[in-house]
Amino acid sequence: MMGRYRLDNLPDSILNYVSQGLTSIDVSGEVSSGIASSWENQDGGKTWIFHIADGKTWQDGKKILSNDIQINFSDVKVEKPDSKTIVFKLQTPFSPFPAVLAKPVFKKGFLGTGEWKVKKVTVAGNIVEQINLSKPKEKNLTYKFYPTEERAKLALKLGEVDNLTDIFNPEPFDTWKTLKVEKKIDYERFTAVFFNTAKEKKTSDKTLRQILTYAIKKDKVPGVRALGPISPNSWAYNPQVKPYDYDLSKAKDMMQDISKEVLNNLSLNIATTPVLLNQAEQIAANWRDLGISVNVQVISSIPDNFDAFLAVLDIPRDPDQYSLWHSSQEATNISNYKNPRIDKLLEDGRTLTNISERKKIYLDFQRFLVEDSPAAFLYHPTSYTISRK
Repeated sequence: MMGRYRLDNLPDSILNYVSQGLTSIDVSGEVSSGIASSWENQDGGKTWIFHIADGKTWQDGKKILSNDIQINFSDVKVEKPDSKTIVFKLQTPFSPFPAVLAKPVFKKGFLGTGEWKVKKVTVAGNIVEQINLSKPKEKNLTYKFYPTEERAKLALKLGEVDNLTDIFNPEPFDTWKTLKVEKKIDYERFTAVFFNTAKEKKTSDKTLRQILTYAIKKDKVPGVRALGPISPNSWAYNPQVKPYDYDLSKAKDMMQDISKEVLNNLSLNIATTPVLLNQAEQIAANWRDLGISVNVQVISSIPDNFDAFLAVLDIPRDPDQYSLWHSSQEATNISNYKNPRIDKLLEDGRTLTNISERKKIYLDFQRFLVEDSPAAFLYHPTSYTISRK
């Protein structure tokens, strides 16, 4: 696998083999039972009470007790009134809370509830290099982690690994007869161009952002079109948003609506990571068709100063996207986006506990966000698994 991981942030795709969370989440984002068989909320979503299911045991054979489960959040008071009950008292209502508790939990170390057990973890410094899993009557699984896709591909060529997972570019292995290449559309991620809406930036102009979005050739994207920031599998998905299909004529016509101040010496910088460089170059070429000067910059992390940033993001399993779009979230609001209407919708969406009311909120959230274009939503990426035959 690609990525740098510590012991406390290993991928859930691995940890789910080893344990469960108090809850679980299906592909639509619906929350169902996990270690907890049921739960209820009080105080409009400030107090959450979870009941551990009967018959649940740890991998050491002992029953799961409330005192075994150590889940702590800042500003959340945790109470355990008996061996089967855990109470979380929040300072403010937070309706996505059950979804947060779907993350696998452990009694100690990596002692979990699943059929697979962690046999060994190899760490260099504070970075996990590999993790070994075992299961009775099954061949052991060993996951190795590599910092880049190219390094992971080299490991396969050298025989260090037998499988690569979550690869963006299957070349050159798609022509190797000794390997099997499987692809899937990852609807739990989206690729988008994030525009810097800070007031000192030319891209703070809504009309310019819409023009740039119309000018991108969407039929060239390497995946399935994404219309917004929420997965099509989600219960909160809104397919009725402005699609911004490629329309260069419309984009050129809209240029007449931009002020001379914005158009004067209009030059843009689009930043991206090495794996998305080809797409960034294509987008830059699309924008040059508008007569705009465009520079492409390759970076390794979110840049501090940019006009546009092409990136792939994981979609939260609950439709709450407060951290990504709310004006107060300076550390995670990539676009520096500020919109009072969107702020209010995000605030309401995470405080209402009725799912029908929440759905109405997020349908509006997507419609107004996409109209305002703080990002050009492009596609749900295709990922590849490559394995030896």
